[in-house]
Amino acid sequence: MTALEKATGDVVLKFEPFVLHVLCQELRDAQLLHSVAIDSGFRNSGITVGRGGKIMMAVRSTHCLEVPLSHKGKLMVSEEYIEFLVDVANRKMEENI
Repeated sequence: MTALEKATGDVVLKFEPFVLHVLCQELRDAQLLHSVAIDSGFRNSGITVGRGGKIMMAVRSTHCLEVPLSHKGKLMVSEEYIEFLVDVANRKMEENI
């Protein structure tokens, strides 16, 4: 809270979940992993094929959180709400593990 009170610009609380990149030998391997990831709840997962033919499967979840807290140095939310957001972010981190 002390740091937020001293801020002169915009402050955002941001949580991004892990991303697991898997280099796959065959497209069918990536497709199988993609199906498993989607079925396991990692809905933002995807397959990328590079120009050189490199096949990359990214396992990503939807557990993102991005909330503005202050604007131009003015705190826009209460301390109670910030405590709530930190609790939410910590639960999302536990889900990552």
